Amino acid sequence: MDLFDDLPEPTQTSCSITAAPIKAQPQSTKEGEEEEKGVKRKLDNADSNTARRGADEEEIKKVCKEGLPVLKGYVAARRGEREEMQDAHVLLPDMSSFVSALPKQVSRVSYFAVFDGHGGARASRFAAEHLHQNLANKFPTGDTENMDRLIKKCFFDTFRQTDEEFLRKASSQKPVWKDGSTATCMLVVDSMVYVANLGDSRAVLCRMEATPAGDGQRRAMTLALTKEHNPTMYEERMRIQRAGGTVRDGRVLGVLEVSRSFGDGQYKRCGVISSPDLRTFQVTTNDRFFILACDGLFKVFSAEEAVNFVLNILQDKSVEQRVGLTEEEARFEAACQQLASEAVRRGCADNVTVILISVNF
Repeated sequence: MDLFDDLPEPTQTSCSITAAPIKAQPQSTKEGEEEEKGVKRKLDNADSNTARRGADEEEIKKVCKEGLPVLKGYVAARRGEREEMQDAHVLLPDMSSFVSALPKQVSRVSYFAVFDGHGGARASRFAAEHLHQNLANKFPTGDTENMDRLIKKCFFDTFRQTDEEFLRKASSQKPVWKDGSTATCMLVVDSMVYVANLGDSRAVLCRMEATPAGDGQRRAMTLALTKEHNPTMYEERMRIQRAGGTVRDGRVLGVLEVSRSFGDGQYKRCGVISSPDLRTFQVTTNDRFFILACDGLFKVFSAEEAVNFVLNILQDKSVEQRVGLTEEEARFEAACQQLASEAVRRGCADNVTVILISVNF
């Protein structure tokens, strides 16, 4: 819907000139000058109304933008016991500069993503560098209808394009690159959230809801925003088998742990695809924060444990303040860093990358 559809049309000052009755004598010069001045005044009034209407629209759009959720991202990355850091991440609280022309009804676009590489770091880094660029290039522009449908199509096209571009580059190398990567990406268009994922990286939301007792207290709800893709899932296994692949020991051909990914060119003929699962919903004033993380976190934390861990730190009054950060920002930064460190302390030997995104209105 257009941002200004609900607004009443402003009163227009007519610019048309009513013809005067024909007189027997020619009109005097003075009368002609007065008529010209009257016409000029009418035209000036019309221009003034048009400018005023434009200013009103800009002011309303500014007010609407101020009512949108304010997102701030924090990231923590740990190499763990791996020889190489194969994760990659992107934080773009304001992605508008990457889009050539935002639709009139859109005020702000934000993007956050985590990529968990395997077989090397090249696929994850490539996706981190190119996925949001491709998404921005395909993002709907102009006065667009069916915005939701177009954004969803944009996601699917972008994932396919990014995968194809990496596979072309990988196959041109000697020896051929065999890297692959999961992906969990979150795009926020004003207050609408689009979460797309491949593989076993995950996104969860902490939403505060009133308790059933009606005592004014609120409790934290943990909402899963992604669907894992592994070969043991029935639909994933059937697709792999129809493509001529096999699942052994819970892995594609007994090797690959995920059934959807970027890269992994040697498994694409076996039914491993790059089509994401995509979920959408609207941010509410009850939403507290998002967690996007690779499976290194969730090997040692359940989603609920991770949310409660963050909440406990956010309520900790003893968190050390940091220069340049507000008290709340310092707590979110501490929560993100401590969550990643705790995953390593609990024995996760994998790379761990955590993105924590605060929500404020």
